[in-house]
Amino acid sequence: MAVDIVMPQMGESIFEGTITKWLKKPGDKVERDEPLFEISTDKVDAEIPSPSAGVLKEIKVGEGQTVPIQTIVGVIDAAGSTAASSAPAPAKTPPAAAPAPAISRPAAPAPAAAPPAAASSSSSSTSERIHSSPLVRRMAKERGIDLSAIQGTGAGGRISKQDIEAVIAAGGAPAATPPAYSAPAVVSRPALPPPAAAPGVSGGQAHVALETAVPREKMYFGSYEVQPMSPMRQRIAEHMVASKRVSAHVYSVDEIDMTKVAALRAKSKDEFEKRYETKLTFMPFFVKAAVAGLRAYPSLNASLDGTNVILHKEINVGIAVALDWGLLVPVVKNADEKNILGIQRNMNDLAERARSKKLKPEEVQESTFSITNPGVFGGLFGLPVISQPNVGILGLGAIEKRPVVINDSIAIRSMCYVTLSYDHRVVDGAIAHQFLHKVKETLENWNEPIL
Repeated sequence: MAVDIVMPQMGESIFEGTITKWLKKPGDKVERDEPLFEISTDKVDAEIPSPSAGVLKEIKVGEGQTVPIQTIVGVIDAAGSTAASSAPAPAKTPPAAAPAPAISRPAAPAPAAAPPAAASSSSSSTSERIHSSPLVRRMAKERGIDLSAIQGTGAGGRISKQDIEAVIAAGGAPAATPPAYSAPAVVSRPALPPPAAAPGVSGGQAHVALETAVPREKMYFGSYEVQPMSPMRQRIAEHMVASKRVSAHVYSVDEIDMTKVAALRAKSKDEFEKRYETKLTFMPFFVKAAVAGLRAYPSLNASLDGTNVILHKEINVGIAVALDWGLLVPVVKNADEKNILGIQRNMNDLAERARSKKLKPEEVQESTFSITNPGVFGGLFGLPVISQPNVGILGLGAIEKRPVVINDSIAIRSMCYVTLSYDHRVVDGAIAHQFLHKVKETLENWNEPIL
């Protein structure tokens, strides 16, 4: 019995996914719920389990391809798995390289019902209502772009982020839509290999975006190599460029004496780990201090919708997590309702599942403020880019002992630089520095119990 493997929907606002890696090849035996392939969406990376036990019979969508949800990406032979996996396996191996035909995006190997549905939806969407995300609508509103004049290339005619980016890159002319299914405007650069690109290469490497028609392989050109960007890297690039374009970034810097917190942590961390079976880091202290600042200055716990400022009642803090393959910002929801233990456990759980690709899309959404920690890698301080749709992000520098002047005497203290990147459309410098002062005051006069 043949069992179809479909591209899952990883959240209500997600309508497509990119297969980044197949963990099995045709002819391999698989167990039910065994990781089968990895996908990347504009929200999260994840491992997708097998829907059935059996033998992987066919791969219909190759690595690096982006397809709509519910598209059939492969087939499992659920009958006679042992017999099927022995003899046919060698014969199945050559066709494994045959996902090439599936590269032609418009004829994506979706179930028979999927392409007609997409076609009919796209033809009727403009007459009924426009299918797009809040981010797309906001970008269009800020740029004065009429979404009804754009032909969406997403599932069901949905106008994707790539579509609006392409229109903006074309100077706001709605007629300019990318021919490829999900190729951002930068994707036209597989023609990079000309020597003109080499002088701008850092460390002898050039990086280009991945187009679906181009194999995800390194290309070598004498003194440098060209590496296609991973889908996650492409999404990060899009988000960072969009944030810089949308938000008026301004930065403020302050210095915090972390001596009291450092001494308290050093005294309590062993007992904390023994009692609660989780390590105690500095991050929960900064989260609590940020919460105190956001309560005092709620304009930083906000987002912007056109000319309206949305002040959020919940305090959801996004924590940047560096991964080997990119960056994710899982969210500690309702951080203002948690104590140090609750925040630490929540953070450890999110970070662990981010590294094992087990995060759910909703766990990287709905942040109202963000924190990033370049100091963990030894950075003195950084000037982070705002994570949209937030209006502020706190950057933490390394905590290190330095000589400082206290009461006209020189003392050795554990000091830390903190930076606040904020959107000057919403937040003024006076509020930004008052917020930082509140964070500083909370940490330097810490009085909350840990154990």
